[in-house]
Parts: sequence; C-alpha cells; structure tokens
Amino acid sequence: MIKAIFFDIDGTLVSFKTHRIPASTIKAIMMAKAKGIRIYISTGRPFSLINNLNEIQHFIDGYITTNGALCFSGNDIISCTPIPQKDVLTMIDFSNKMGFPCMIVGEKDLTMYNSNESTDRIFRQMLNVNNLKEDNRIDSMLQQRILQLTPVISETEEQEIMPHLTGCISCRWYPEFADITAKEANKGNGFLDIISHQGIDIKETMAFGDGGNDISIIQKAGIGIAMANANHELKEVADYVTSSVDDDGIYNAFKRFII
Repeated sequence: MIKAIFFDIDGTLVSFKTHRIPASTIKAIMMAKAKGIRIYISTGRPFSLINNLNEIQHFIDGYITTNGALCFSGNDIISCTPIPQKDVLTMIDFSNKMGFPCMIVGEKDLTMYNSNESTDRIFRQMLNVNNLKEDNRIDSMLQQRILQLTPVISETEEQEIMPHLTGCISCRWYPEFADITAKEANKGNGFLDIISHQGIDIKETMAFGDGGNDISIIQKAGIGIAMANANHELKEVADYVTSSVDDDGIYNAFKRFII
C-alpha cells in the first residue's frame, strides 16, 4: 500500500507549456489525500522560487528542495547539506572570468550573480521565475551556508569547471544550466531522510520525475515513475513510464497503480 508520493515540479507536476498544474493532476492528488497518502515535493528549485503550486499547496506534507540540499516538513528541518565554501568561491571566480550568470542559493536567501540577458530569457520567460534578487550583495550571501549553485553554462563548460569543485556534484533538469550541490545532496538522499524521519517504509513510496536530477529518487523509491516527456536516462531506470505532463500522466499512473 502506498503511503507517500514524491513529485518533481517542472515537467512533472507543472507543464513547461502552460506553467500550470493540469486539472487531472490536481484531481489525482485530491484522490490520494482522501486515501490518507502523504504528498511531498522533490525539486531542484529553492523554496522561495516555488511559485506554481498554489492549487495543491494545502495538500503538501513536506519538501525536498535544491535537489536534496534542504529537506523539511512544516517547521521541522529534516536535513541540510551545504556546499564547501571553497567551492562556492571557486564558482564565483569562474563566473567572473567567464562572464556567465550563476544563481547562488543560501539557507535564507538567493541572488542571481552576474545576471545578463540570458537570465531574463531562461528564468523569467521560459520558466516563469521572477524573484531572482540580482541586487543582493555577494558578501551578504556568503555569510550564510550555500546550498546550491546554478550557473548558466554549456555541458562543455560544466565539464571544464566541475573538476575544480571537488566537494560537489552537478545535474541538469533544463538544458541551458546546471544545478550544483554538495556531493551528498541529491533527491534520492533527501527522499531517504524524509521517509526515515516520518517512519515510512521504502516499499510504501512512489516518486514521479522527468529530468536527470530525478534519477536518484526514481531509483530509490518503491515505485519510480518517469513521465513520457522525461529524458532517456530517467526512463531507463524507472519502473514505469506514464504519459506526459500535458497528457494526464500523473492521473493515468494513479489509475494504473489503483491509487
């Protein structure tokens, strides 16, 4: 029996086309909550940039944010895994030298460092993310623990930079940027932290995703489900591939598994 379901946001709960949660997905989550199933979010977004879940906000029991670097339920912080400061300073140096924007996400705040025209095109226009706080001072950001770095770089640039960030890993859920966290921080580990904290058995869990950053949680969950719009690597490790986010994917998976 499923007791907890974990959902990625972009491309899973929320359509890239409409920036909304499909009506069928809202219905599916209402059905799950009526059966007493807990609902958790599993996202690469910092909590302050989760701006597209209003219709299901009251159903959510907890969050995996910043790709597993910060996990919480209500006011309880379940786990927090910051990036080593030397790696943060190294990334800032690369951003200055190579001229790319980099979102720097701390425990309490964030800033889009070295913002340029790509920031507006990618984040504000394509992803409908507006609260980027470009005016926040970098010295103020460095007074708090840094949870995630999101540089707007190519895969080639990522391969050049990552060997210099020895305490970090990277992943992509959108082709134009990478999400970088501490080595121990990923959605799969965040998932394990939450179910351990809440006393839920792995066999009683299900997880949905569509991007490279979802691989670890899809592999660990009792049932791991990839959306039809997911990348090939995720589909390869999923237990089941449902239809796309825009074609009632979550609702159809719920019917398939009699939820």
